[in-house]
Amino acid sequence: MASLSLLFLAVFSYAPLFGLVLAFKDGDYGLNLLKTMATAPWNGFENFAAFLLDPNFVDALVNTICLNLIMLLINFPAPILFALLINEVRNKHYKKVVQTLSNFPHFISWVIFGGMIIAMTDMTTGIFNPILEAIGLSSEENPVNLQGADYAWATIILSSLIKGVGWGSIIYTAAISSLDGEMYEAAELDGANRFQKAIYITLPGIASTITVFLLLNISGLLGNSFDQFYILQNSLNLSKTQVLTTYVYQTGISQRRYSYASALGLFNSVISVTLLLISNFISKKTTGRGIY
Repeated sequence: MASLSLLFLAVFSYAPLFGLVLAFKDGDYGLNLLKTMATAPWNGFENFAAFLLDPNFVDALVNTICLNLIMLLINFPAPILFALLINEVRNKHYKKVVQTLSNFPHFISWVIFGGMIIAMTDMTTGIFNPILEAIGLSSEENPVNLQGADYAWATIILSSLIKGVGWGSIIYTAAISSLDGEMYEAAELDGANRFQKAIYITLPGIASTITVFLLLNISGLLGNSFDQFYILQNSLNLSKTQVLTTYVYQTGISQRRYSYASALGLFNSVISVTLLLISNFISKKTTGRGIY
């Protein structure tokens, strides 16, 4: 079993690393990737210069950073808050029902979940426009296009929140359950209410867990869920939903610009590792906690 695991790791994790040579070669539009990797001429850092000067890359980079920063501010603390609220529920049956329902969206693929969002936000057959009409924010003559560029970021952020808040809270709920119950009893004797116990006992108790996930989220500022963005993209909102992951797919697979996409992917990885190292260093200096 161990040998199979090592073989899987070697084939799917280490072998593809040899493809990084394409980032430094003129291998675009090649029909045979292995042959292109071996025979394509070296061109130094020309591929990196090409995407850094490409306005389409700049637009995708801006969308990626802005969306991830907003998600870091909204979607990162949401599972922590949800775990704190779940911890305060005393009815065990109700607690299990809430946890099950909140975790369920995570197990629905983005193909299905995104299809549901597209269906619900459709201008003619969706369920949201009638609601907006009822409260005077839309009309049959001038319906709101929730699939357009103006609402693209809100749709992406809310769909990510709904799909991930329950699953993301599991690790925090587990961390909270491992805290010493005697601390809560002592706090109650001192007259602390639930809010004070959450602030002064629960949050400090799970601070190390929060730190680890915060650092991982910071390191992923240039990464997005490819499935989510690819499913929700359309010609109307592409200017707001084109991020680096979909841009790499578009250039590398659809346009067969393999060297260009390899350079872009390598750039993304280097920046992500750099962000992780910097954020981990700052965290250890300020709080004494880090990943390593």
